[in-house]
Amino acid sequence: METRELTCIRCPIGCHITVELDNGEVKSISGNSCPRGEEYAASEVTHPERIVTSLVTLEGGERPVVSVKTAGNVPKEKMMDVVGALKEVSARAPVNIGDVIVKDIAGTGVDIVATSAVPAK
Repeated sequence: METRELTCIRCPIGCHITVELDNGEVKSISGNSCPRGEEYAASEVTHPERIVTSLVTLEGGERPVVSVKTAGNVPKEKMMDVVGALKEVSARAPVNIGDVIVKDIAGTGVDIVATSAVPAK
């Protein structure tokens, strides 16, 4: 039996959660104060995922970059692939919040979307 200690990141409470695993299978979760903590802990020990935020170079805009994020979670082990792929990306102004900047970034099946609006010059 393996025990892992986590701090939940699903809400500001930051519950200290204990997960017991047997051969990689979750056997028990304790310490969470809501169902989101249980969901987070089970996912974090079996298949961790993250939202990636970054900046993308912007051509013809009032600012030289636009803030972006993944439209959903990506596997934690793919985060550096996503960041590396974003280094090669350039968008064209104008850009609006929610615009898809890259489809299926780094083969994750997740799009990159703008999180700010930048008008053209």
